[in-house]
Amino acid sequence: MTLHLSLAPLVSLVAGILILVFPRLLSTIVALYLIVIGVLGLLGVHQLRL
Repeated sequence: MTLHLSLAPLVSLVAGILILVFPRLLSTIVALYLIVIGVLGLLGVHQLRL
């Protein structure tokens, strides 16, 4: 059996859980998520699979 995980949904899930636990982290988590997605987009990594 093969399991393919995409990076964006995994990061979104972790960020959502952290926001529920620590609501004050919302702006930091959103900023880090946007930076990570932006860097991956600039580097041409569209389909990063784990």
